[in-house]
Amino acid sequence: MELNSQNRPFSIKLWPPSQNTRQTLVEKLIINLTTRSIFTQKYATLDREEAEENAKRIEDVAFATANLHYEKEPDGDGGSAVQLYAKECSKLLLDVLKREPNKNSDNEAVVPDYTVAPRESVFDISKGKRAFIEAEEARELLRPLTEPGNSFTKICFSNRSFGLEAAEVAQPILTSLKGQLKEVDLSDFVAGRPEAEALDVMRIFSAALEGSVLKYLNLSDNALGEKGVRAFGALLKSQSCLEELYLMNDGISEEAAQAVSELIPSTDKLKVLHFHNNMTGDEGALAIAEVVKRSPLLEDFRCSSTRIAEEGGVALSEALGNCAHLRKLDLRDNMLGVEGGISLSKALAKNAELREIYLSYLNLEDEGAIAIVNTLKESAPHLEVLEMNGNEITVDGVPAIVDCLAAKKFLAKLILSENELKDEGAIQISKALEGLDQLKEVDLSSNEISSDGARQLALNVVQKADFKLLNINGNQISDDGIEELKVIFEKSPDMLGPLDENDPDGKDDEEGSVEDELESKMKNLVVD
Repeated sequence: MELNSQNRPFSIKLWPPSQNTRQTLVEKLIINLTTRSIFTQKYATLDREEAEENAKRIEDVAFATANLHYEKEPDGDGGSAVQLYAKECSKLLLDVLKREPNKNSDNEAVVPDYTVAPRESVFDISKGKRAFIEAEEARELLRPLTEPGNSFTKICFSNRSFGLEAAEVAQPILTSLKGQLKEVDLSDFVAGRPEAEALDVMRIFSAALEGSVLKYLNLSDNALGEKGVRAFGALLKSQSCLEELYLMNDGISEEAAQAVSELIPSTDKLKVLHFHNNMTGDEGALAIAEVVKRSPLLEDFRCSSTRIAEEGGVALSEALGNCAHLRKLDLRDNMLGVEGGISLSKALAKNAELREIYLSYLNLEDEGAIAIVNTLKESAPHLEVLEMNGNEITVDGVPAIVDCLAAKKFLAKLILSENELKDEGAIQISKALEGLDQLKEVDLSSNEISSDGARQLALNVVQKADFKLLNINGNQISDDGIEELKVIFEKSPDMLGPLDENDPDGKDDEEGSVEDELESKMKNLVVD
């Protein structure tokens, strides 16, 4: 082999510094913070423990800032990054000293003549109008997070849309904080950005926060889809201590739900999982059911408005049977149907700690509803909220509901609107309410109830000490019946909800019958 003897330029990369170099700098910073110098004489010295904590933070922030600078000009030798690294260290060191109390000639702290406010733990920029945020504004807004010794454990960047340059400003700051952060809210933080930019922003935040030990993470309202979920992959995969996870209104499809199940390695500490308003469907529900199965401590599960039908409902129900600590369950606005309701009833037998259950608009019908309330009658002794709106429950389902109510001495809210209970059902339920001393709200609106049923409901709730609201709007109460209700609630008119949608003549039914008759006649119409 022939060697090329031509002279070549020889370059040395000055960045990044080795770990030993970084540790040496930390030690120098500690010395500068703890020994007498022109600066510590003017301001103050720190004890060893305070100095170590601040020195590490100073070096972390300075390194992250310089490293970001270097990544923007990778062809250089790193000299400018080294200069920025040293400059940031000096600036942050002086900031720490300036914050310490002045000392007198005997080295005793001079107590200031004002009270020092307690350190803040929550940093929130979500207030104010929803708006884009660019680099310069981000630098100014996030400045408190760069102060060494800050005590922020929760950040909320919701309602502000981060562009790529703003995200690059935030990256080193978040990297420096990830050892202390416990709660992160990044809901609605890329609104209005092109998809490619939004995904890049998500990856930057994910990388910056990777390895943090979070208890709370909110990624809602970001139209994530599968691409967005995977953009947060580094952060999600590094979490093993999450207690609360929010993925609401995120466009979570079947594939995205599978990505969630795949990327979160451990949910054995998870207590709250909210998955509202996604397009998950049955296949996606199977993936979410796997997450639920791995969450034995789950207390609050919301999977409402997610397009789940019978198959997914059955899978979720079986998974919920593993959640013995469940206190709040919200499955509203899905299509579980009768079979899904029956499957859910079996799981509820194992959820003895339930306090609130929201099962509206599930197409349960009488059979599914009866199965559920029969189970609740024997379990969940401390149930406070029972909601089953819009499930086509008729008077045939009422006896089972009444038996369940008799066992619920702590019930505060009963919500059964948009069913078909009619007067007979309303009167039976009103009698069951007599023994419920904790009751605060009853909603039997839109149930084809007339004056008789409304009167009995009113008489049974008006005397309750803590009662707040009876909603019987959208029924068929006569004008005289409405006047009678006003007399019953004369001393507490706020207890009676509005009656502006009441139809005293039952016109909707009459119109329906006329239409049916007209349709029947049209079938026999022959056109020559």
